[in-house]
Amino acid sequence: MAPAAGRRHLIRSLRARVTAGATAIVALILVLGAVVAVSILGRVLTDSVADSLEQDVDSLSSQVDASPSADSIIDTIDDDNLVRLDGASTLVNHRDAATLPTDGTEDDPRSVTVDEETYLVMSEETDAGLLTVARPTEVVDETVASARGLLTVGVPLVVLLVAVVVWIVVGRALAPVETLRRQVDTITADDLSRRVDAGDDELGALAATMNRMLARLDHAQTVQRRFVSDASHELRSPLATMRQHAEVAAAHPETTTVPELAGVVREEGERMQDLVEDLLLLARLDENHRAPTETVDLDDLVLVGAGRLRRAGTGVDTSGVGAGRVTGSARQLGRVVRNLVANAGRHAQSRVTLGLSTTGDRVVLTVADDGSGVPPEDRERIFDRFTRLDEGRARDAGGSGLGLAIVREVVEVHGGTVTVGESGAGTTAAGTTAAGGAVFTVVLPAAVES
Repeated sequence: MAPAAGRRHLIRSLRARVTAGATAIVALILVLGAVVAVSILGRVLTDSVADSLEQDVDSLSSQVDASPSADSIIDTIDDDNLVRLDGASTLVNHRDAATLPTDGTEDDPRSVTVDEETYLVMSEETDAGLLTVARPTEVVDETVASARGLLTVGVPLVVLLVAVVVWIVVGRALAPVETLRRQVDTITADDLSRRVDAGDDELGALAATMNRMLARLDHAQTVQRRFVSDASHELRSPLATMRQHAEVAAAHPETTTVPELAGVVREEGERMQDLVEDLLLLARLDENHRAPTETVDLDDLVLVGAGRLRRAGTGVDTSGVGAGRVTGSARQLGRVVRNLVANAGRHAQSRVTLGLSTTGDRVVLTVADDGSGVPPEDRERIFDRFTRLDEGRARDAGGSGLGLAIVREVVEVHGGTVTVGESGAGTTAAGTTAAGGAVFTVVLPAAVES
């Protein structure tokens, strides 16, 4: 890191901002406190001098009134205080007292400057004349100046000490954050399996949240890579078939005919078109998790699917189909019914049983077949994209492994759930008893009647 960049990072860092903010607040409080403290100290000391001055005035006025000769009293007063008596003549204890003003009152002491020194002055009428007493405030000024000097030096030192302490404390508090940042910084897109650790405090909770996020990203990346790999394989297969037949027809025209080549191209093109449409539908479902809000008669869609299955030569039992209305997209829900019915038709030995009922605020759709069923360990995996069990991997068994994935995506977008279980025992075409087949159960919120 360049020196200039390092300085900018230091200025913008949380540690620097917290230290600067705390130091500024403490400095402001200390400066205001120092100003107020000095002001209060000066006021308290001045009031103390004023109280002493009042006592001096009362004491001297009593002595002057009681003494036949005021000269002896004035002469005995030391030079720390200035005393002036204006009667038949002006008496002073010091020559500076002659310059004292005589308009002060007992209730209103005044601050005056005599020979460049500050005094508090009070006056009182006595039998011998107007008595004026002045008391110096030099001690007040010196004490306030000393306090101001100490605070001028002490406040910056305290502020500096606070800044150092805050810098150290915040640095130690943020050390786990820096450790967490370094751990996260070393995690790349190629290795999302790594996790971070920051203890058991609030940062530990943040680390746990980040670990859950990394787990979701890792899972999403794994699914995406598998999806891209499987999709590329599925798209490559029909393209390879068409290319192979075209190359054979070009190299050996006598081995095939145009109608045969056209049939292969059409069949593989339809497979590829179906796959692309399924991928686009899944992509749209991933991007938009809200379904349209039209009212759909689900029983109509089920009966349409049953008719399609009958035309394919599979027996269908619709005696359990009742009324059922849901809110959503008729096109997407029709795709759910079509995929489930087609899946049941591929795996059924002789019959598919459809059921639809409304219970409270739920509509339940069941699609059961009398095939070999789905092993318990595979009942969740079959809803993953491009998943085909061993039985269904043959191309003539149909499906690219996206049908049930589309079913789950659409059902979840509509606020429902889809599960697979085991139906009752079935009978094969040869009259033997077969193991229970698969039963898919879709539960959707019922439409609210207005």
